[in-house]
Amino acid sequence: MAPSEAKKPIRFGKYTLIDRIAVGGMAEIFLARQAGLEGFEKTIVIKRIRPHLSKQSNFVKMFLNEAKLAAQLNHPNIVQIYDLGKIGESYFIAMEYIFGRDMRRIIPKADALGIPFPMVYALKIASSVCEGLYYAHARTDMYGNALNIVHRDVTPENIFVSFDGTVKVLDFGIAKAANQIEQTRAGEIKGKLSYMSPEQCMGKPLDNRSDIFSLGVVLYEWLTGFKLFTGDSEVAILKSITEGKIYAPSYFKADIPEGVEAILMKALEKDREKRYQTAWEMQYDLDQFLSQYEFTPSNIHLSNFLKQLFNDELEEEKDRLQTFRQQNIIGPDEVMQEEEDIVSVIEAISDMAEMDEPATKLGPERALTLNLPGGVMDQLTAIAKRNGMTVNSLVRDVLGGFIKYR
Repeated sequence: MAPSEAKKPIRFGKYTLIDRIAVGGMAEIFLARQAGLEGFEKTIVIKRIRPHLSKQSNFVKMFLNEAKLAAQLNHPNIVQIYDLGKIGESYFIAMEYIFGRDMRRIIPKADALGIPFPMVYALKIASSVCEGLYYAHARTDMYGNALNIVHRDVTPENIFVSFDGTVKVLDFGIAKAANQIEQTRAGEIKGKLSYMSPEQCMGKPLDNRSDIFSLGVVLYEWLTGFKLFTGDSEVAILKSITEGKIYAPSYFKADIPEGVEAILMKALEKDREKRYQTAWEMQYDLDQFLSQYEFTPSNIHLSNFLKQLFNDELEEEKDRLQTFRQQNIIGPDEVMQEEEDIVSVIEAISDMAEMDEPATKLGPERALTLNLPGGVMDQLTAIAKRNGMTVNSLVRDVLGGFIKYR
C-alpha cells in the first residue's frame, strides 16, 4: 500500500472508501471498509475503473467478462475478488486486502539498504507464484470445461508478499481488458512490454505457457539484478523479446547454481513447445532445488526478512490504519438513517418549494430560495459533511434526482 494524502471517508454503495492508495491509467485503487451486522467490519481494496473507460463499451464488456472469471479463483496464492459491480457510473472490483508490499518495491528497498535479496527467497516466491498460476490455468467450470484463464501480466507489481510471508498474485485476466485501453501512459506500456512472452508480442493466441515465460523474466531479474528485455522504444523491446539472445544468468552473476540456471533457461525458451508446459512442472523443479539446498526458507523467514526491510514504514502504516478506524466511518445503521434523512429532506423541499414553471425547465441561472426548518437544515449539514460536500451541492443533487424521477 503506497502512502498518499489522507482524505475524508466517502460512502460508495455498501462500502466506505477511506483512502486512495494508487491511481493508474485504468483504475483508482482505494483502501476501503465493509461494515455489517453486529459490528462486523472487513478491510478490503476497491479498484474503481476510471470514468473515461466506463464509456468505452468494448472495454467494459471485456473487463466484466474477465473479472467474472477471476472471481471464480479461490486459492491461497491468488488475491481473491469478493464483489464486482457498478455504482452510479463507476464499475468496480472489491478484493482482498493484503498487508504487505509488491515485488516492484521489495527488491529496490533491499538494494537501497545494501541488503542483497537472497536467492532462496526469490525461488520460494517464484514457487508460490507457480502454484497460484497452475491453479488458475487448470481451473474448470462446474461441468468440467476448461476456463482457459491466462494472467497475461505477470510482473513484479502483480506479485505481492504479505508481512506474514504469504505470496499473492494480483489482477488475474484483467490485462486482457486493459489491452483495449487507448489512453495509457507510454512509460506504463513500455514497463509491461518488458515481461511479455514472444507469442504475446506477436499477437498470437495465448495459453498458460505465456505466463510461465513472463515469470521466468521476472525471476531472472530478481536473481541477476538485470532487466532481461530493454530498449529505447516499444519496437526495440518487442524485437529484443522475439529476436534477441537470452544470456545465461551466470553471465551476469557467476555464483548462480547450475540447477537454478537450468530452470530459468527452460522457462525462457522462446519456442513454447520447449518451455515448461505447466506451472506445476516449473514449481516442482524449484521445490526440488530448494529441498536439496543448504537452507530452505519458510513463510516465517520471508516474513521476518520483509519486516526487517520495511521496519521504518511499518509503524507509520499501523498508525495510519488506526487513524482510519477512529474516523467517523459510516456503518450500516448510519447508512439507513442517512437514506431516511434524504427522504425527509426531499419531502420538505417538495412541500415548501413553490415553482411557477416545471422544475426541469429551470436553467442554471435561476435561483431558488428555500426557508427550511432548523431540523431539516441540520440534517442537510450532517449529510453534506459525511460525504465531503457543501450543503448547496447536496441540495442540487438531491433535488435534481427527485425531479428526474417524478
